[in-house]
Amino acid sequence: MKGFVVTGTDTDVGKTHATAALCLWLHARGVAVAPMKPVQTGSTPVPGGGFVAPDLQFTLDRLGLAPAPEDRASMQPFCYGPACSPHLAVAPGEAEPTVAAIAATARRLGARFPAVAVEGAGGLMVPLNPRETMLDLFAALGLPVVLVARVGLGTINHTLLSLMALKARGLAVAGVVLNETRPQSAEDAFIRADNPGTIAAFGGVPVFGTLPFLADASAAALRDATARLDGLDRAFAHLL
Repeated sequence: MKGFVVTGTDTDVGKTHATAALCLWLHARGVAVAPMKPVQTGSTPVPGGGFVAPDLQFTLDRLGLAPAPEDRASMQPFCYGPACSPHLAVAPGEAEPTVAAIAATARRLGARFPAVAVEGAGGLMVPLNPRETMLDLFAALGLPVVLVARVGLGTINHTLLSLMALKARGLAVAGVVLNETRPQSAEDAFIRADNPGTIAAFGGVPVFGTLPFLADASAAALRDATARLDGLDRAFAHLL
């Protein structure tokens, strides 16, 4: 299986925007990467039963994809209604997400597509169930990891701690994407300007750059945003 994982330093750091942007960048270069959201909480109920994973749907919409039912089932194998950590979201009678089940599903998806982009839930230490975390899942998948972090004050600490956790498990880090999750002011521009270089120096990994805040997160806007990133050709050379 070829592909990559997108994870974050926290929840709501912009993993979905980054996933869609990277998938668009690869699609533009002829790589038909399939997005996957293995665990989605806060899912959208579907009349008649079942759920739609909104993060997956966001990426599919930007890519202009309408997967067959069996492929969609592999792209969103575990969906739950409550918007909380996966280990809390499972209702009585529902199957809990496990590393083994997700890894097997990811490999089936990887057998049907040239590459898979796996978007995590929350940060690395978010529990999948009472025994396993997202980090355990990423270790089992063994794919290169793209770490998404907010810009601004505090991101150096959160990003370096996440990089330490990834490296401790022997995972390859493709690089870091910083993301403007809200409109930015000029007041702390000097902090944002310093973030990429400091994280790269202390973390020992590539920092691709910063995705700007997008009020309109259309496919065109996300494609334009990837033009601000540097080093993607090197990081994804194994897929091109």
